[in-house]
Formats: sequence, C-alpha cells, structure tokens
Amino acid sequence: MIVPWQDISPDALENLIEQFVLREGTDYGEHEVSLSEKVAQVKTLLARGEAHVVYSELHETVNIQTRQSMTQATHDAL
Repeated sequence: MIVPWQDISPDALENLIEQFVLREGTDYGEHEVSLSEKVAQVKTLLARGEAHVVYSELHETVNIQTRQSMTQATHDAL
C-alpha cells in the first residue's frame, strides 16, 4: 500500500530516507556524495512521484521504492 510521504512526520520521514539510503549500499560514482545530499535526492524523487513510501501489510514494514523498482517487481511477478 502506498503511503503519502506528506502524511509522515518530518523526523520519521528523515529516518526512513536515511535507512533507505544506507541500505542501498556504496556509491561507486566518480564523486563521493554525502548522506545529506543523498537524502535530499530521495526527497526530490518523492516530491516528483518517482519514488513512493510503501507499507507492506504482510511484513508490517515501511520502505521506499522507486518507480523503476516497483515496475520491475510487477514484471517479475508475472
């Protein structure tokens, strides 16, 4: 179930985004990107609708998924 990110308290959203960024692993790009920059990038994705906060009733977890990962999961399920 998609949860509107605007309905999440600022502190909870910040923590959720930080956990998402840290779980995504190491950035192997040319330039090191700070945690705060990555958090800002994810906030931008949420604001643009390119990522969503998703609650799993089955696992009772909340996560952030990009539109691309949601599309891939749908294709994998077929």
